[in-house]
Amino acid sequence: MRPLRSTAGEVRGFVFARTFLYNSRLNLLTGIVAAATGASLVYCALCIWAAARFRRRPLVPPPPDLPPVSILKPLKGTDPEMYESFRSHCLQHYPAYEILFGVGDADDPAAQLVRRLELEFPNRRIRLLLCGEKLGANGKTSALIQLARAANYDVLLVNDSDIRVAPDYLRTIATELEPPQTGLVTCLYRGVPAGTLASRLESLAISTDFVPGVLVAQGIEGGLSFAMGSTLAFRRRQLQSIGGFEAIADYLADDYELGRRIRDQGLKVELSTRVVETFLPAYGFAGFFAHQLRWARTIRASRPGGYVGLVITYTLPWAILCLVVAGGAAWAWYLLAAAMSLRVAAALASALAVGDREVLRWLFLLPLRDLAAPVIWAAGLVGQKIVWRGEKFDLAGGKLKRIA
Repeated sequence: MRPLRSTAGEVRGFVFARTFLYNSRLNLLTGIVAAATGASLVYCALCIWAAARFRRRPLVPPPPDLPPVSILKPLKGTDPEMYESFRSHCLQHYPAYEILFGVGDADDPAAQLVRRLELEFPNRRIRLLLCGEKLGANGKTSALIQLARAANYDVLLVNDSDIRVAPDYLRTIATELEPPQTGLVTCLYRGVPAGTLASRLESLAISTDFVPGVLVAQGIEGGLSFAMGSTLAFRRRQLQSIGGFEAIADYLADDYELGRRIRDQGLKVELSTRVVETFLPAYGFAGFFAHQLRWARTIRASRPGGYVGLVITYTLPWAILCLVVAGGAAWAWYLLAAAMSLRVAAALASALAVGDREVLRWLFLLPLRDLAAPVIWAAGLVGQKIVWRGEKFDLAGGKLKRIA
């Protein structure tokens, strides 16, 4: 029989080894989470820099001769404040332009708003076209193919049906498109929320998550390699050089694809100094989550590397996780305080860069939005189904396939 003293020593050695291994793993985890929090703080600093850089951009004086523009607006159903958004396009200080609206169904309720617009602005060149052909899985792009065929002018401008613009919008966009090395001009936007909490969270997400992400991407990538549906302005020859709208008729992120393909032609995608508005629905939380999830899956399909990189932008969740794994250590509290300060500063800088002063009223919701963000990101990693304008699709390789 072995001595009892030896057995007790072995037990103590085993316990020590287990404790050492546990502490080593815990220290490794703490180090990883602290490093991720630190990287997120750097990202916040980049957001502040990028927002300041955007605000300092000078306005370019317009050339003496501005080209005529065809505005293409595919429609399906109605959006909040839709008629006032339409009206803003008829109040442009611009010499010559036309507005082409496209509906897939003559009984679409949006068609009634266009007819009302024609009565209010009889001197504007407004046309309502029935775009009934199904030329791709993406109904919006299918309508754009048909609208582009009917457009009279060389400069084309596409924006979403819920976009409201200032009177100098067209003048600014056409001026920024003027340089021959510029292939496309796109715009940032701010969200105008309805009265629900979920709608305010969506607006907060646009100004404090989406906007800084775009501005940082522009800064570190040396320009944009994508575009946004809030504004897509380009010459017809650039559209033809990428195969027309037909080439992207099955893609979910048609705006991203258009910008990327024009950039691949060796031309610049220019971020306009003009910021537009989008009016948000009165979301409930189910609608908010469904929209955010579709947005997440769109980004994942379009920019998978960028989607993975989003994890580093979740500053507050990383700092809170660091505090937990560090067992409430004093240094982790200091890190959390730094994270909160920089995150709020970055959110304010980005929101003010796009003129969103309402963010000051709802800034207290920022922690709720930030804690929801990684949950939505994780949900966006899996699944291929999306619901868009009432239709269900499978998403594979960025392309849409209708579900019967």
